[in-house]
Amino acid sequence: MRGLRGATTVEENTAEAIWAATQEVVREMLLQNDIDTEDIGAAIFSATEDITAAFPASGARKLPGFDMVPLFDTRQIAVEGAMERCIRVLLLVDTPLKQRDIKHVFLGRAANLRPDLKDK
Repeated sequence: MRGLRGATTVEENTAEAIWAATQEVVREMLLQNDIDTEDIGAAIFSATEDITAAFPASGARKLPGFDMVPLFDTRQIAVEGAMERCIRVLLLVDTPLKQRDIKHVFLGRAANLRPDLKDK
């Protein structure tokens, strides 16, 4: 089992924006790592305290194949100066990929969280 990380940001605190951003980052995580939903053990979503209009996991639940994936939402700790309106994702997946071969996905302003991954 491997941890696959992703993050994204939303420009507005609406259910539609939260669900769309969550679906986009999750789809990209699965695509870039050739992961099938049957191989996901669990998915954990966290959101900054300024995201209040919807649960990110409820957006993921709408994706094909996510009806039986265990999903969990949590609040990110409030750290002074931290990125606003940020959704983070951790997928626990069964994959033959080695840790160094996993492609973590950071979209929108969240790409600034891991500049070391931009060229990988």
